[in-house]
Amino acid sequence: MDFKIAVLAGDGIGPEISVQGVEVMSAVCEKFGHKVNYEYAICGADAIDKVGDPFPEETYRVCKNADAVLFSAVGDPKFDNDPTAKVRPEQGLLAMRKKLGLFANIRPVQTFKCLVHKSPLRAELVEGADFLCIRELTGGMYFGEKYQDNDKAYDTNMYTRPEIERILKVGFEYAMKRRKHLTVVDKANVLASSRLWRQIAQEMAPQYPEVTTDYMFVDNAAMKMIQEPKFFDVMVTENTFGDILTDEGSVISGSMGLLPSASTGESTPVFEPIHGSWPQAKGLNIANPLAQILSVAMLFEYFDCKAEGALIRKAVDASLDANVRTPEIQVEGGEKFGTKEVGALLITSGKHDLVFRFIKQITMPEKILSFSGILLIF
Repeated sequence: MDFKIAVLAGDGIGPEISVQGVEVMSAVCEKFGHKVNYEYAICGADAIDKVGDPFPEETYRVCKNADAVLFSAVGDPKFDNDPTAKVRPEQGLLAMRKKLGLFANIRPVQTFKCLVHKSPLRAELVEGADFLCIRELTGGMYFGEKYQDNDKAYDTNMYTRPEIERILKVGFEYAMKRRKHLTVVDKANVLASSRLWRQIAQEMAPQYPEVTTDYMFVDNAAMKMIQEPKFFDVMVTENTFGDILTDEGSVISGSMGLLPSASTGESTPVFEPIHGSWPQAKGLNIANPLAQILSVAMLFEYFDCKAEGALIRKAVDASLDANVRTPEIQVEGGEKFGTKEVGALLITSGKHDLVFRFIKQITMPEKILSFSGILLIF
């Protein structure tokens, strides 16, 4: 298979983790006989500095003509700390979603057995948690009519039936592929837009008789995710609620640096880590690249390249089990590996069977580094 990939590294730690994602994808393609071509484009604060637009028309062209976008992060404190700024890096992300018609954000929330101790929740609550958050991406308050002056401001939370139906369809279809349990999250006791969401979900549910469909107010859902995360299988909700709930769900695993996401819809799909640009860590070689690398796994799986995705996941699990980790998830007293080192250990020259035997035998991470030509996955 041939892949044409648009690479948008963006801001902060984006360029550092982007390199690791690209190198892993290249190695996977080489192993499985795929051809891959990359076209790089600017976005976010980087693009504002260079051309005054966080999502330039040329970047849109590159994305539109690609099979998929491998995106990293946008954001910069100089815009966060200026409430009067008219152009912001995050506007580029919203523009990309809108122009590409990416109405569905898919965020898996899962725990890694060797990292359960890093979760802020008790081990018995989180071990085995595995659910999907499906967030509507191109409607609601983020895109509705807005107004602001010195004394008044508002954002309009508007949804149409077609927008709701298409994202609910995604939710039901994912539930059919998993444990057949869908939770529709809304605030139907207060918001008219949520009542329409619930009405349409109730109309659609009989089309999926195998799926158990339940409904939950967003405040209750937020509590349930902390009290009983294993309750959920697939959760679907609107844009603003989804933004908050997906970030809440992401920390269950113990680090935002571990979870990938996909945004899909009418045009080129986008695969990205769920974390932000973390500008304070820029250039320090401490950012966790695994969410970016697992986004590559999701990319392969989207194109039905299941073996490729599975191999990346197996390698990530092996690296974590071997304590080859960036500082925020390293065990006490363990060696602190950097972004580049963790990424390098997920790339090989073709002897993955030997590598897994080495991982089982070697307990000192620094010894793994000495096998520069025989690394984790390939």
